[in-house]
Amino acid sequence: MADQTSDRFVVAIVGATGAVGTEVLNVLEDRNFPVSELRLFASPASKGKCLLFRGEPIPIGVATRDSFDDCDIAILSAGSAISKELRPWMHATDCIMIDNSSAFRMEEGVPLVIPEINPEDLDRHSGVIAVPNCSAIVLLMAVAPLRKLGKIKRIVVSTYQAVSGAGAKAMQELEDQTRDHLAGKPIIPNVLPHPIAFNLFSHNTAINESGYNQEEWKMIHESKKILHDDEIVMTATCIRVPVLRAHSESVNIEFADRRPTLAAIRNVLCEYPGVQVIDDREANHFPMPCETAGQYDVHVGRIRDDVSNSRAIELFVSGDQLLKGAALGAVQIAETMISRKLLTPKRGALATDRAPEKVTRSS
Repeated sequence: MADQTSDRFVVAIVGATGAVGTEVLNVLEDRNFPVSELRLFASPASKGKCLLFRGEPIPIGVATRDSFDDCDIAILSAGSAISKELRPWMHATDCIMIDNSSAFRMEEGVPLVIPEINPEDLDRHSGVIAVPNCSAIVLLMAVAPLRKLGKIKRIVVSTYQAVSGAGAKAMQELEDQTRDHLAGKPIIPNVLPHPIAFNLFSHNTAINESGYNQEEWKMIHESKKILHDDEIVMTATCIRVPVLRAHSESVNIEFADRRPTLAAIRNVLCEYPGVQVIDDREANHFPMPCETAGQYDVHVGRIRDDVSNSRAIELFVSGDQLLKGAALGAVQIAETMISRKLLTPKRGALATDRAPEKVTRSS
C-alpha cells in the first residue's frame, strides 16, 4: 500500500517475537504503513530485546494496563487468552484491536473481515476486528470471486496445512525431525503430537461431538459469517503436512444452478485482487506451497469441471498462512479502515515523520 495519507498512527504489536508477529513487523515496513510510533510487546522472556523496524531498533516490552494509552491500533498475535485479557485495557483507551486469535471471531457484533471480500463489515465495528482462520482466508479468496457467476450451494474442502500454522517452534521441529530421520535417529515429537517429518496427520485441535476438529469447524462457520450466507452447505477435512509454510487446499464447489464455463471462472479469478491463477496443464504447473511461501497473493489452479457432478467444479489453492492468512490480513484491515475513514490518529497528523518508500510484493 502506498502511503496516501499525511496522518500517521501509533501502532502496537502484541506477540511481536512470534512467527506471525515478526511477519506483521515486516509487512508494516514493506507496505510503508503510516507509523508515527511502534510499540512491541511479547512475553517477559523477550523484555529488553529489540527488533529492527525501518533500520531502527525497537525495544520489546511486556504489555500492561497503560501500554495502549495514545495507541491507535494494536495487532495481536499472542493467542486467545492474551487477547481476552487485553481487550478491556484497549477498550478503555479507544485503541482499535485487530486480533489474529480465535477469541472473538464468532462473537456477535465483532466483524470477521477479509478486506477484499467484506470490507463494509468494518463500518460496524465496536473496537475489535477479528482476522479469520488462516485456512478459511485461503479458501475464500478463491471462492468469493466465483459468486459473481452464480449462487454457490456447497463447498467440500480438504486442507494440506503447513506447520507454520502451529508457530515458529513447530517449524523448527519439522527441520529438526527431518535431519534426525535422515541421520537414522529416533523421532520424538515435542511441539506437535505426532512425528511430522515424512508424515502427515489430522489437524490436532480438539474434536467435537460431530467428529469435526476445531480447525474444520472454524472453516465452516467462519466462512458463512464472512460471506453472509448461512445457506451454503460446507464440509472440511484438515490435515497437517510436512511443509514449512503456506497452506494448500483441494476445493470442490457446487453451484445452485448450472456451473459457469471454465473460461468465465478463469476470468473472474484473474481479475480478483490478491489472487493469481497458476493453471498450466501442459507443464503440470499448478499452485505449490514452495511458490506461495513469502508471497502476498493466493494462487489458484487445477481449474476443471467435476465429472461426477454437472453443477460442480474443482480447484487447488495455496497461500502463505503467515502472510495472507494472518499478518498481511491484519495490516490490510488497518489499511482499509484508514481508506474508509474509520480511523484517525489520536495525536493528529505527524507529517514530519517520513517513512522510506518501499517496493511491495505482489498485492
